[in-house]
Amino acid sequence: MTALYNGMTREALDASYNNSAAVLNSAVLMAEFDERSSKLRAAHPQYLDLRYGPAPRNRIDYFPAARPGPLMVFIHGGYWQTRSKENFSFLTAGPLAHGLHVALVGYTLAPEQSLDGIVGEIRAALGWLARQAPQWGTDPERMIVSGWSAGAHLAAMVLDEPGVCGGLAISGIYDLEPIRLSYLNDKLRLCPPDVRRLSPLQRPLSQRELVLAYGAAELPELQRQSETFAAARAGLPGELLRLPDRNHFTILNDLASPEGILTQRACRLAGL
Repeated sequence: MTALYNGMTREALDASYNNSAAVLNSAVLMAEFDERSSKLRAAHPQYLDLRYGPAPRNRIDYFPAARPGPLMVFIHGGYWQTRSKENFSFLTAGPLAHGLHVALVGYTLAPEQSLDGIVGEIRAALGWLARQAPQWGTDPERMIVSGWSAGAHLAAMVLDEPGVCGGLAISGIYDLEPIRLSYLNDKLRLCPPDVRRLSPLQRPLSQRELVLAYGAAELPELQRQSETFAAARAGLPGELLRLPDRNHFTILNDLASPEGILTQRACRLAGL
């Protein structure tokens, strides 16, 4: 078979980005995340499914902290084509414990929406939050953008939006070329110009602080994505965090826990 990318065949490339297959208990972990998320939403039902745009998934779940302060905007993963904001409500427990407001953003999935369109929706959500969230105690000049997997890609894409003071990108994708060549492109339908325009690695690098985190037990390609982007950002504000023993899913517990290292970094980025 012909090598497509870094000496990998299509079959090998597909496997190198299949996180659910690589983590044998990923379905169990996601079910646990859903259960924890349901409990958290039940405890904080005031501002769920707030509409920021016309599409059905253009909605935000907003979780206010006990006092006025900065806001963390979290963008869910799922390779831009699966999952939803509701799967990740459990992550808010860590930041909320330190006075960091949290907003979880929903967006239209591929192939119904293009990746260009998804980025546009995230930008619209940030603008909506800057206008609306101050009524719930958010400082619109102290927003940090965070995301996991595909959400980390989206966070990196919108790091320079007004009001954003930094970013926390977890287990992300920053070069879309291997995505274009893999099974993931069946729904994304990326072409080479899309890769150049929508890859954070191939765009002008933001001067704002960006923490790049990944798990030492993740797939090698996922680790390489973070390492390569961090190397490209050498000299710019931020850091690369390699979390021992964490895989693509268990790393999220380091944001859900008030004592987690990702919670600590989110708070530092927000000035807490």
